[in-house]
Amino acid sequence: MPRRLLQLFLGLSLYALSIAMVVHPALGSMPWDVLSQGLSVQFGWSLGRSVLVSSVLVLLCWIPLRQRPGVGTVANVLVIGVLVDPFVALLNLLPEQLPLIARVALMLAGIALNGLAGALYIGARLGPGPRDGLMTGLVARTGGKVAPIRIGIELTVVLIGWALGGTVGVGTVLYALSVGPILGWLMPKFAVPVTQDRTEAGVVTSVDAPRCQPTSVKRSR
Repeated sequence: MPRRLLQLFLGLSLYALSIAMVVHPALGSMPWDVLSQGLSVQFGWSLGRSVLVSSVLVLLCWIPLRQRPGVGTVANVLVIGVLVDPFVALLNLLPEQLPLIARVALMLAGIALNGLAGALYIGARLGPGPRDGLMTGLVARTGGKVAPIRIGIELTVVLIGWALGGTVGVGTVLYALSVGPILGWLMPKFAVPVTQDRTEAGVVTSVDAPRCQPTSVKRSR
């Protein structure tokens, strides 16, 4: 458990940093962050507050879907929501007019870091993020397939976020195309083997949890 908690909070902290790194170059945000930016524009909130509010709203959608949050779910909402603004402020210390090549490099590094962060906190196996739980809940309730439901959710939030004033661009497209393969490569490396010991008739047995098979997994938050 100590390793799992450390991995969870490291992954969530890096996830918050990756959001700031992708948003700062203004070349297009990650799908859910397009929505967060739109909320910021409309209500005058900071990006971190918008991320926090949108996460809570998504969690409320779990209720009719009968999804149950875990420790990682609650930590996801709080840690990412609290840390985004300090990381945004840190990146705002960079020169205001960065060369295009530097902006592209920052965006690509943010996408790669997001994949690593997702693999870390998902691999801790302490509960899905609010948005992943929404997806799995819809899959369970509708009997639909993961891919079209995931795509439908993200297209919806991108369109709503764009209409509200969020930034859509090449970064949005690159993220959508690349984060799945990044997660698929990294998740098996960071998935924590979970065992559960139990005593039955005086015999202690150990049951290994199934290993992750994340080849079709995209963003997790």
